[in-house]
Amino acid sequence: MLRTNRNDVETHLGAGLTAPLEVSSEEGVIEISVVMPCLNESSTVGTCVRQALTAIRTLGIQGEVIVADNGSTDNSREIARQYGARVVVVASRGYGSALLGGIEAARGTFILMGDADASYDFSQLPVFLDKLRQGHDLVMGNRFKGGILPGAMPALHRYLGNPILTAVGRVFFKSPIGDFHCGLRAFRKQAIQDLGLRTTGMEFASEMVVKASLSSLRVTEVGTTLAPDGRDRPPHLRTWHDGWRHLRFLLLFSPRWLFLYPGIALALIGSTIVGWLLPGPRQVASVVFDVNTLLFAAMTILIGFQSVVFAFFTKIFGITTKILPEDPRINKLFQFVTLEVGLLVSLVLIGGGISAWAFGLWLWHAHHFGPLNPEQTLRIVIPGVVLFCLGCQTGLSSFFLSVMGMTRR
Repeated sequence: MLRTNRNDVETHLGAGLTAPLEVSSEEGVIEISVVMPCLNESSTVGTCVRQALTAIRTLGIQGEVIVADNGSTDNSREIARQYGARVVVVASRGYGSALLGGIEAARGTFILMGDADASYDFSQLPVFLDKLRQGHDLVMGNRFKGGILPGAMPALHRYLGNPILTAVGRVFFKSPIGDFHCGLRAFRKQAIQDLGLRTTGMEFASEMVVKASLSSLRVTEVGTTLAPDGRDRPPHLRTWHDGWRHLRFLLLFSPRWLFLYPGIALALIGSTIVGWLLPGPRQVASVVFDVNTLLFAAMTILIGFQSVVFAFFTKIFGITTKILPEDPRINKLFQFVTLEVGLLVSLVLIGGGISAWAFGLWLWHAHHFGPLNPEQTLRIVIPGVVLFCLGCQTGLSSFFLSVMGMTRR
């Protein structure tokens, strides 16, 4: 039985997304809710609602269509209700906010979300529902598999933006999804709510896929078509601004790629150069590398080490604040890398630095504290500085990580 008897109801959700409407007992359990974010979509929202309701009727299941209005100034809400949707007014602005409000208000076990601009085909609902019934938690549409009609996607998005951001997501998070930003997707409501999605803007689309992958949800995709939207106004999407927000989100959610791997690379490169230059100057073709290069290599080691430490800071902070899911490797790390171990390593490094300086002082004494050859003495002083700084950083980082570990416990 189709749920259309409450079309005149309008739910208002603020920043807290407090909830909803009552469900009449005679209406039974709703299997699927279709959620459409809406902002001034009067020219297309009615078509989308009718298409979704037709798909629900054809299947003979209980379902509903929710239009999550995000501040429309036209008559989008009235049109949506006239065509049979339930309107939810979400005060907090943003694509993600609208969807979070609509998802919160939805009563279905499953949710199909899609834009209300007529670019997606809601008659494909049965394909998504079939995958959900098979046990998948998230079913993504893939526009590159289903087909992109002429004029539906700008060339910059089609051949550069989407492929690059999707490739980054697949590498960073080992996701099987081939179209990270498809707006037509379906999911099990409880599974997605358990992820604790937080972003309020366009990056909400990436957050859902990333957290689903990190949490090992059952994820799959189906081909879906993308048509030119039917709006009579410019799109809300801002190419460079929203593209950067997506990329920034992917980087912040992957401390390994943002901090750990670059840090390890810098530390290894710096250490290799230091080891190469410690015995004396090196000449490659007509170029001579000496203590100046040694100093820059030392700086590279310190920056690399700090970047690695930041990877751990970010990972633990993300887990503590539930932005990132629990990682068993971090729990094992805290079993072996304790404050005491960190302080011991710190003392060894600081001792190594002081020993190098003491050796340099002994050489100076041997020269009766007179002039020294900088090319020789800096090969002692610079490694001493590196060891001493690494020791101090290790000690301070150990205390900070220990505090964060206590907070988690």
